[in-house]
Amino acid sequence: MASLRVARGASLWLWFLAAAATLLVSAAVRAQPAQSSPASAPADQADVLKVCADPNNLPQSDKHGQGYENKLAEALARDLGKRVEYTFFPQRMGFVRNTLRARDEQTRVYKCDVIIGVPKGYELTATTRPYMRSVYAMVVPARAQLGTLNTPEDLLKLPKEKLQSLRIGIFARTPPTDWLLQNGLIDRAALYPAQSGDPDEHPANVIERDLEAGKIDLAIVWGPVAGFLANRHKGAEKWTVVPFKPDPRIHFDYEIAMGVRFGEDEWRKTLDDWIATHAKDIEQILVSYRIPLLQTSSEQRGSSN
Repeated sequence: MASLRVARGASLWLWFLAAAATLLVSAAVRAQPAQSSPASAPADQADVLKVCADPNNLPQSDKHGQGYENKLAEALARDLGKRVEYTFFPQRMGFVRNTLRARDEQTRVYKCDVIIGVPKGYELTATTRPYMRSVYAMVVPARAQLGTLNTPEDLLKLPKEKLQSLRIGIFARTPPTDWLLQNGLIDRAALYPAQSGDPDEHPANVIERDLEAGKIDLAIVWGPVAGFLANRHKGAEKWTVVPFKPDPRIHFDYEIAMGVRFGEDEWRKTLDDWIATHAKDIEQILVSYRIPLLQTSSEQRGSSN
């Protein structure tokens, strides 16, 4: 899921993830009614995992099951002896209201029971233990001729004339804005709105299109988005991911958890237990999407015991 405010990261959990996870900004949207694919199962249909998701928010999720949140949902369902059914709705204003909190008009059963990716501590849902901690990153096409960038600081070491000629794509109200301000580069920013207002658009699309067209030289985006774009550009013109490090002054890193309804403590505990006992499986999925990963707070506590 960007992709609510990591992300579509930036996910969009990460479009919401920027600036406290770019969490749900107001934007005019062409809201479309929630659709289930297939229709949500009644509560007594215990073999169904009902997932709330965005149908077009790669790398997080899409209606074809190609996002890492789709893969996590499939793994979770398999281990719980269930099959996945989705209620799709664009991750814009009203996402939680139209999915996790919405009931089927006829059966009065909730349409879906879990959002696979929300920021830890998200105020609109109860959240599980985090299963992922990622960080903002630069995505740099080889053709940008910026030399070898191993860290963001390497960019700052470029000759002044080169640095001042760059166009750097960032999304509004995200940590990269502060970084560019801090380093006197805000005038080099190509600023994108955190939400386009079009549910058929997502951040990875926007950045990929403008990087390919040469409208920007590099971009600073939520880590899953950077990894997704690099995965799509592996040839001679490969795109490189350059992650930021956690910074006490700028909040580059965020933990991602699963979201459930408040008061459903038993269900949340089931998910907590699955996350805790399937860390390697989860990591394998995330690594396959080239997501830059950091230790979660749960992993840090475990390693200190």
